[in-house]
Amino acid sequence: MQFFPAALQNLADHFARLPGIGGKTAQRLAFHVLSLPQEEAEAFAAAILEAKTKVHSCPQCQNLTDREICPICEDDARDHSTICVVAEPRDVIAMERSREFQGVYHVLHGVISPLNHVTQDNIRIKELLQRVGTGEVREVIMATNPDTEGEATAMYISRLLRPLEVKVTRLAYGIPVGSQLEYADEVTLSRALEGRREM
Repeated sequence: MQFFPAALQNLADHFARLPGIGGKTAQRLAFHVLSLPQEEAEAFAAAILEAKTKVHSCPQCQNLTDREICPICEDDARDHSTICVVAEPRDVIAMERSREFQGVYHVLHGVISPLNHVTQDNIRIKELLQRVGTGEVREVIMATNPDTEGEATAMYISRLLRPLEVKVTRLAYGIPVGSQLEYADEVTLSRALEGRREM
């Protein structure tokens, strides 16, 4: 027996596909959207479509942007000879909150994870090697999460960068092992940046 109209169930099913959203939360969100006035519901749908069509990867750092080049890469005041490598776009936001890092970023869009069928070919390593290969980069800071996949990815990339004669450092372990970078506070991130070490 079907308890909800098919369209409502379909909406709940789509919410349930989002990360961190379970079945009950998905149903609550679906009911909330259904209770919105028509204009708000249309604005919500339009916001999703606008983000999907306008937001893309920056051709330099692979971070998300709605411009041709992201504001960080465009900023001449930043140190373009130092690249901080992060796994996800949300990690850039976490690093920027610390207000300590004045270089630029490279977003991998994932980490190497054989269990999840993610290989080095599925993330943006090739683009990083091309950037470093220009000879303008002096240091690459590996800022992937301090978990098994993050460590494996950092070690793999550092081995690839070694022949390019660039200094490769790793964030110090002010960030707890097994945690996520996006949840670290500003002080912890500042200390981790200050205490980074060569790999």
